[in-house]
Amino acid sequence: MTGTGEVRFIGEVESVDDTSTIHIYDEFCPGLLRVGEYSHLIVLYWIHLRDNKRHRGVLQVTPHRHKGAPLTGVFACRSPSRPNPLGMTVVELLGVDDCRLKVGGLDALEGSPIVDIKPYLPRGDSFPDARTPEWTDSGPPS
Repeated sequence: MTGTGEVRFIGEVESVDDTSTIHIYDEFCPGLLRVGEYSHLIVLYWIHLRDNKRHRGVLQVTPHRHKGAPLTGVFACRSPSRPNPLGMTVVELLGVDDCRLKVGGLDALEGSPIVDIKPYLPRGDSFPDARTPEWTDSGPPS
């Protein structure tokens, strides 16, 4: 199957700092029921500033945030320029206030549309012995 699909944004990043705020739109707010029981969440967001023909056409990059990284395919790194500008980050959930999530460690920009939120489950989401290329040892965690 090839082609396109439809993504519905469920909210947006309201502010970014040490503590960031994610606003979930009212119609999706009921989906936050019991989310406060988790310490961490996986946030999928749209990299809206890269949603253009030029950035969507990028298939290889030299990851600039990792010193000494080689030319790499976008599916082998976390470049924001890619065919579908989808970002993913794990955040610490600091609080829930109605339809707003206070989080720490958000790797997204203010105004970034939120695609989805999933609970972080250490039992299934963490693989401490996973193999990675040496160049990923330097630079930021994401």
